[in-house]
Amino acid sequence: MTTLAFDEAGVDVVYEGTEFRLERDLIEEAVGKAYPDVTDHEVLQMVAEQPDLQGEPRRIGDIVR
Repeated sequence: MTTLAFDEAGVDVVYEGTEFRLERDLIEEAVGKAYPDVTDHEVLQMVAEQPDLQGEPRRIGDIVR
């Protein structure tokens, strides 16, 4: 299971028991768009080989309001 916790500066990730942080700049560079416009599904795809993408994708800008 993968857990994502979003804030204005990046994402705290727990992936297969390992905790790490993805900084805002890294996410923007990897996805090629502004951090608030990146979706949770796009972040999951960065982290997991075969992510479980259930539900509608949510923009980070909407999550951290």
